[in-house]
Amino acid sequence: MYVCMCHAVTEDQVKKAIDEGAGTPRQIAKGCKAGTDCGSCVRRIQALLGEHGARPCPTARLAAKLGLADPGVQGAPAAPAAPASAPMAPIAPVVPLRVA
Repeated sequence: MYVCMCHAVTEDQVKKAIDEGAGTPRQIAKGCKAGTDCGSCVRRIQALLGEHGARPCPTARLAAKLGLADPGVQGAPAAPAAPASAPMAPIAPVVPLRVA
């Protein structure tokens, strides 16, 4: 299956790069250019890295540092809910941009 449509990079090519020592999306991009054009494949590349024991993506590290639950972990404590009586902050109206 293709991971990167922009550069026709397959999942097998990414896995091979990981097996050869690539541990970050940037290192994978150096070899096959996956993730260097539109960027829509970077999350899949990060997932493949995680499946192969590479370091987790920065977002996962930040969530762990802040003590937030990993959405993929079952039984993780949920964030406390706001009390039902707490007033909600007003939502700002959406104003269209004017192009000169």
